[in-house]
Amino acid sequence: MNIKKLIISSLLLAMGFILHEVSPPLFLGMRPDFLLSMMFISIYITEDFKSSITIGIISGILTAATTTFPGGQIPNLIDKIITCNFIYVFFKLTKNRMSSHIVMGFTSIVGTLISGSLFLGIALLLFSLPAPFSVLFITVVLPACIINMAATLLLFNIVNISLKRLNNI
Repeated sequence: MNIKKLIISSLLLAMGFILHEVSPPLFLGMRPDFLLSMMFISIYITEDFKSSITIGIISGILTAATTTFPGGQIPNLIDKIITCNFIYVFFKLTKNRMSSHIVMGFTSIVGTLISGSLFLGIALLLFSLPAPFSVLFITVVLPACIINMAATLLLFNIVNISLKRLNNI
């Protein structure tokens, strides 16, 4: 484990936490999960399975702390842990085969779909949803995919530029 990469990941997750906290609700008080964008970028940077699991657990805890969904703490924690595993495997399979921007764009869409679907499914099993699954999927998860893709690509560019400048010092 690289301490420098873990510190950068910690800072990214902290920024994602703040963005998640201040993002406005889209439908029925539910907000897009900007912490996912930072989780994807952190997993991309660390390139280590243990670190990606740690990032997933921390992301789940931070998202659970700011959720406005009734009983959403448990689904948030579970969905982030499962999603980080999928994302880690996807990065291992595609990282050096395609452009990093294509990988991050596709990752943000698929990762948000996985995370949102898992969250809604787990919440449906454990509790009840304030609206039907399909309505929440269409009105919350799909718009969040688009928002997270844009946010992830923007933030990924900023992080790449910052890391290049940091390495030149």
